[in-house]
Amino acid sequence: MIGPRKPLSGAGHTVSVLKCGTLEYRWALQLQERLVAARQREAVGDLLLLVEHRPVITFGRGGGAEDLRVPEATLHRQGISLIQTDRGGRATYHGPGQLVVYPILKLHTPAHPYDPHTYLWRLEETAIACLARFGIAAGRQEPHPGVWVGDAQRKIAAVGIALQRGVTYHGLALNVDPPLEHFRYITPCGLADKGVTSMAQVLDRPVSLAAAEAAILEAFAHVFEVDLEFGFQKAPWLIAPAPLGERVEQLYGLFQGLRLHTVCEEALCPNIGECWGEGTATFMLLGDICTRHCRFCAVMPGRPSPPDPMEPVRVAEAAARLGLHHVVITMVARDDLPDGGAAQVATAIAEVRRRCNGATVEALISDFGGSVTALEQVISARPDVLAHNVETVPRLYPVIQPRKDYQRTQGVLAWAKRAGLMVKSGIILGMGETRGEVIQVMKDLRRVGCDILTLGQYLQPTAQQRPVVEYIHPAEFGWYREVGLSLGFRAVAADPLVRSSYQAGSLLRQVRSAVSIANVISC
Repeated sequence: MIGPRKPLSGAGHTVSVLKCGTLEYRWALQLQERLVAARQREAVGDLLLLVEHRPVITFGRGGGAEDLRVPEATLHRQGISLIQTDRGGRATYHGPGQLVVYPILKLHTPAHPYDPHTYLWRLEETAIACLARFGIAAGRQEPHPGVWVGDAQRKIAAVGIALQRGVTYHGLALNVDPPLEHFRYITPCGLADKGVTSMAQVLDRPVSLAAAEAAILEAFAHVFEVDLEFGFQKAPWLIAPAPLGERVEQLYGLFQGLRLHTVCEEALCPNIGECWGEGTATFMLLGDICTRHCRFCAVMPGRPSPPDPMEPVRVAEAAARLGLHHVVITMVARDDLPDGGAAQVATAIAEVRRRCNGATVEALISDFGGSVTALEQVISARPDVLAHNVETVPRLYPVIQPRKDYQRTQGVLAWAKRAGLMVKSGIILGMGETRGEVIQVMKDLRRVGCDILTLGQYLQPTAQQRPVVEYIHPAEFGWYREVGLSLGFRAVAADPLVRSSYQAGSLLRQVRSAVSIANVISC
């Protein structure tokens, strides 16, 4: 979990803590760069990123291949990557069991009136104070940066910083309980006569990363004289247009007259004003009562009515009247039906195709309880996009959507992809996930062939749903989009107000345009 919502005590200036979980070094560096740029223009306040990296050796400005004690091929076989960075120092190893702290602070301000040397000293002091809480006596060894134990012969924490227009990045790496044999592959910090140790080795017992994390945060708050809060607890950037105007009134009248439901209304979508103002909507089949009770969703759970056989016809009639070029059809979960509602979705796709000549159709479906037969009914209708949302990270499934299964979700997408459909999924952020967990879900989605991805901010619809754990800054959404495109998604929509059906037609056109260009180039 993200942690307590109350700030750790300091001196009044607040620093936001972002718990990233396990991240590849390149993604963490990219995130830092995004947030540094945002801090420079005052779009965010001061930040503290907590990360555990996958195995990597990084070189500072003073280091290079000469700091390696083994051939690069050996490192590759061990799954250890090599990355050149712009921080100070020489070679450093990062990996599991090591707590990495990346402060993104604006120096020479009333809150942080430090020059770089004083800032570096305070980072070291943070590690020293953290270790003291475990009974470990540690100190400095001039002129070498870092924190040392055992008569200054073994390094337990490495420090390497960089500044960009007065904003810090990179930071501190504390060896909690990493595999120390990996440090033998390098000359740590260029010091051949010194060793490396860990908290677990010094104490001769296991030390959890969570315990070290709590101690380092307490030490940081004390040394830097700040308050710490977890994540962004306010989001002034979350402003959406209200659903007003003549066009919106027309749509209200149309849907009421045709006895149709939209996910825009039922799920309290923040984009209803924009989308309805442009004459677009997402139709929701099978009524407005869901048989599941997901903790983030505003759709009413309960016992639904039998399916209305004329509902697909009325959906097609509404789409035709609106002159839609891209029609999104979604559904409530109907675990009470033998086919989970698949026949209704397939019929609606066929009716829209019949009434709306040339329109593309996107079907956002449930998992049908894992029924392949039901899924095949929708696939046989050949929607232009088959969407099924993963929603959150596997760890949170039992809490947020207990009647859904992560592997089954992946299976729905994989089955549709093997059938030759364009596949789409969505993730909601801010419910307690770490950044690393989100990227792992993105990798899982790419592994099953997902083409299009949406990422948006969770907003608590009513007091009955799960509270927001943290707000994700727009700069982070931009970073997620970059990561997604790097992973191979054909299109990624990532923004606080993005929802799974937001600008759906535009995303489809984006993918098709890219495919057309690629075909021309290949010819």
